[in-house]
Amino acid sequence: MPAFRTLFIATALGLAGVYTASAQTKTTTTKAKTTTTKAKTTATKKTTAKPATKTAAKTTTTKAATPAPAPAPVVKAPLTDAEASSGMKETLVQSVTNSVEQASQADGFNGNADIRIPFPPEAEMVAATLRKLRMGALVDNFEVALNRSAETASAQAKPIFLNAVQNLSFADAMGIVTSKEDDAATTYLYNKTADQLKTALQPIIQQSLQQTGATKLYAEMAAKYNKIPMVTPLNKELEPYATQKTVDGLFTLIAAQEGKIRTNPAAAGSEILKRVFGK
Repeated sequence: MPAFRTLFIATALGLAGVYTASAQTKTTTTKAKTTTTKAKTTATKKTTAKPATKTAAKTTTTKAATPAPAPAPVVKAPLTDAEASSGMKETLVQSVTNSVEQASQADGFNGNADIRIPFPPEAEMVAATLRKLRMGALVDNFEVALNRSAETASAQAKPIFLNAVQNLSFADAMGIVTSKEDDAATTYLYNKTADQLKTALQPIIQQSLQQTGATKLYAEMAAKYNKIPMVTPLNKELEPYATQKTVDGLFTLIAAQEGKIRTNPAAAGSEILKRVFGK
């Protein structure tokens, strides 16, 4: 009997150990599975997160590559009559002021090939003949004196020009602005002032010709030439020719000044000129 109990107890204890070991094994396996599942879940989450990062990068790249919209073009408002008038008056005032200043300085006419006054056309034969007779110095001195007279008289022309500028009408101003001619304002001024200018300048020219010695030199040349047999006597009246050439020279300079302003209004230093002639 004792031996049987002993055997029964031992058998029971052995089974209990086997059951315990089996239970522990199952628990360990379950934990391992759980750990493996968590690891897979974590790995899955990490793997899933990568495509989202790439998509964001692509989106950022796409946004950066989108070009900025082009700025809207600036539309210039039409000129008013007042602006046109103010702009053209400013153009003419600047052109006249600069031209008179240029023409009235030393060599303003004599040193400028564009406006230098030549020997009178009707007296060209006189000049050629006197040069052949070795009196070329007399001809040269006369031409210098003639141009000096124009330089002296030019300073007196500014008030006449500016008076015409102040009388510029709105209609005339708008017509000048819209003209395609670079000397439209100068042409207007010529039509308005040329006759008046010649009338006003002729006595000034006459005085200048006397002061520079041009009148005396011309009379001397005429006297020498008229003594040559079988030649047509030279007219000694010099003032009309000198006056006309002085006026022509001044308008040539004014036209050049106007062209500069139209081409580069910013250089004139005036906001109204930028507005009138700016592109």
